[in-house]
Amino acid sequence: MKLLIARPSPFARKVRVALLEKGLPFETRVDLPWNPGAQAPSLNPLGKVPALQLDDGRTLYDSKVIIEYLETLGLEPVLLPAEPTARVAHRQIEALADGVCDAVVLIVLERARRPELQSADWISRQRAKVEAGFAAADRLLGAKTWFVDDAFGLADVAVGCMLAYTALRLPVFDWRGRHPALAAFGVRIESRPSFAATRPEPQPIQTVG
Repeated sequence: MKLLIARPSPFARKVRVALLEKGLPFETRVDLPWNPGAQAPSLNPLGKVPALQLDDGRTLYDSKVIIEYLETLGLEPVLLPAEPTARVAHRQIEALADGVCDAVVLIVLERARRPELQSADWISRQRAKVEAGFAAADRLLGAKTWFVDDAFGLADVAVGCMLAYTALRLPVFDWRGRHPALAAFGVRIESRPSFAATRPEPQPIQTVG
């Protein structure tokens, strides 16, 4: 399998973590969809990463779809339990974490525009989503080790990716000081080999607008 990623992308990281957790071999190809000449549009009509090229020639895109496929392979660990209530809980927390990451992406892209075109109001709106999302994740975690039924799963992968991506892109946001339970969770999950091997790295975005 071949996985198209951007190094900072939390969505691509979710898939990388899932593949590593399940012990599936894959080749990584690095792209940056925002820049001219990106490979992503040739694999995903929406021009986004991740995109996974399967050995049978099919291509899957969107992290949720790819992870759903990986779960059908029956490999441990199970990231999405079959029990409906737990499965929905994982998906809900994944949606929360992905939404925070979407807001961070919008802040990054707005700041990549020429200064005279940037909107402080737009950035503030996205920042409010980030702060609300972190507060919600902190409440959902509470004193537990893992988010759902205290067993490692997709919710933990999604939130772990959210934490590291936000730390990379919004270093002035002191979420560790505000949410010590999330800070401890971040240390715990980053100690897993799948996370240690996939830490996000910046890639330059060409100025837009």
